[in-house]
Amino acid sequence: MKMLLPDPIISEIRRLPEEFQPCYLYDTTRIRLKCRTFMQIPWALKSVHYATMAGIHPALLNIIREEGLHVFVNSLMHLENVSEAGFRDQEIVFTASAMTGEMMQGAGRHHVRINLDSPHQLAQWAALFPDKSAGIRCNIGDETHALKTRAGFFIGKESRLGFNHAEIEAMKGNRQINTLHLYPGTDILDPEYLMDCYRVLARYVPLFPRLSALNFGGGFGISENDGQVFPLEEYGLKVTRLMEQISEEAGRPLEMLLEPGRIITGESGYFVTRVTDVKIRPDVCFIGVNASTAQFPRPLFYGDSAVHPVVVLRNGEIHSGRHTMNSTIYGCSTYSRDLFLLNRALPDTRPGDLIVFGNAGAYCAAACTRFLGFPQPEELFL
Repeated sequence: MKMLLPDPIISEIRRLPEEFQPCYLYDTTRIRLKCRTFMQIPWALKSVHYATMAGIHPALLNIIREEGLHVFVNSLMHLENVSEAGFRDQEIVFTASAMTGEMMQGAGRHHVRINLDSPHQLAQWAALFPDKSAGIRCNIGDETHALKTRAGFFIGKESRLGFNHAEIEAMKGNRQINTLHLYPGTDILDPEYLMDCYRVLARYVPLFPRLSALNFGGGFGISENDGQVFPLEEYGLKVTRLMEQISEEAGRPLEMLLEPGRIITGESGYFVTRVTDVKIRPDVCFIGVNASTAQFPRPLFYGDSAVHPVVVLRNGEIHSGRHTMNSTIYGCSTYSRDLFLLNRALPDTRPGDLIVFGNAGAYCAAACTRFLGFPQPEELFL
């Protein structure tokens, strides 16, 4: 899988000292452009909420806020993070499952927009805050063909999340419900599948007299193995036409909330490592680097499905010399699954070369773990 390195990224890599620690570099221009593409969706009554699970660095939150996006969080810690970054309460969506009373109290004190995951959760919320409205997370899988996406099903009978059809119907007339929330899956590249899910969600609009918003959760995919990209402009036109239709049928304009996570930053981040060892074996070249997948955890969490493009740099220049065998890149721990890439065609590599992993801007630095005892890598926004 080919990857182009922007000039600012290459320039910064050339400035790294010889014995540098693994680090993340971000192309902030590309992040801003992606934010602006979402903000250009024609439906005027919209609010775009970046999902902080994808990345929570203060510099990133500042970029998100400057570009007019709001935020989506699923924990009290991230709620505090975004509040400290300057986001106002009504610019924050809070959604979690199996929520504790403490979490509800924390969200309620902040007056954020909350989505609840079950009838029991809604009853708890009503007891705590009888005068505060709330959204409900809807599992529409009984009424559409659920697509299995990365990490499994997010709608349908196999999903643990949300109110099912019968539970939503039982809430008919509930005047505390102001938002219907949907999360159809992860890394979705087909906008028509999303539209089909949105249409099913819209069937519930007439049930709730004070409904004011539809929250179309994320799952927007990024370019990976086959080079396919999510058609954002096409999506924007389609979702605008759908909102026009839904609002007309409802007899009032409804707000649209979107939750892009990985698509905002994913392709803009790079994880930089140095080759420390090369072992030639009969069928594979083992390439060791000065990092662990505890520091770059998507391959650790998702295995073979987390494929990241790789560039080899030698003496500050992109190296493309061919190798006669496939390569496996492994980390500097003794853990058996400390593997970045398995049996892939890579250039011939030697100690001292740099290996840069692409698509490293989301669910990477934010997901670092202390499991193997390695430090959190530095994040640099260029």
